[in-house]
Amino acid sequence: MSVSSYTFVASRPQNALGWWVLLPVAVVSTLILIWLINGTGTSFSKLVDGLPWIADFLSRMLPPNISYITDNLIGPALQTVQIALLGTLFAILLAIPLSFFAARNLSPNAAIYHLSRQVLNIGRGINEIILALIFVAAVGLGPFAGVLALALHGAGMLGKFFAEAIEEIDRGPVEAMESAGCSVPHIILFAIISQVLPAWLGVILYRLEANIRVSTILGMVGAGGIGFELMTTMKLFEYENTAACVLVILGLVFAADLISARLRKLVR
Repeated sequence: MSVSSYTFVASRPQNALGWWVLLPVAVVSTLILIWLINGTGTSFSKLVDGLPWIADFLSRMLPPNISYITDNLIGPALQTVQIALLGTLFAILLAIPLSFFAARNLSPNAAIYHLSRQVLNIGRGINEIILALIFVAAVGLGPFAGVLALALHGAGMLGKFFAEAIEEIDRGPVEAMESAGCSVPHIILFAIISQVLPAWLGVILYRLEANIRVSTILGMVGAGGIGFELMTTMKLFEYENTAACVLVILGLVFAADLISARLRKLVR
């Protein structure tokens, strides 16, 4: 089917002013766009003027120092994966109990429901970099601070999606097991988890993929991983080594995306 086979269809507004009724919307939209451009200092000419500097920076990165990867980056790359995996695991462990309290249909009362929701909001409302800075100050430089940052932020995100999946379950199996006198752990395991597990696994895989991307830059604030090597090479003006770091980061991101996509297909 070609694009030319599509036809734009829109009925004329049913009022005396016709299309002129949309004029205020167009004016307001234009004013908002101008406000955004002025507020952010967006300038196409500045971008054009800066292109030679970008080209100069990229030229200093070529060719990438491939030997730097085998000599210095394998360990930090593995540490980056370890941070992402352990951060995701801790996030899951924190999110599961909170999600039951934050689900409107299972929460014991309104106060616990709102409190749990706010805890989840705080967790995911603070950026991972900020959390990493806080935990670096608390536990010192190193990958443990990165794990804690990913765990707290990930728990906020996973808990929200877990709770929303619980709110959409069919209450029939739950009520049937309650009528049969089943214990709460049995009801949770066989009537709730069995319904939400596919949705949960999809969200967990997405979060794991995101954590691998984020963990590559946590090292820039001292939280371990390959980001520390990236920052070090830039401070030392070793741009060929910086390019090697970028290649490893891209490799990690592509591998995470590929593995996540394969696992999602298995889950479905």
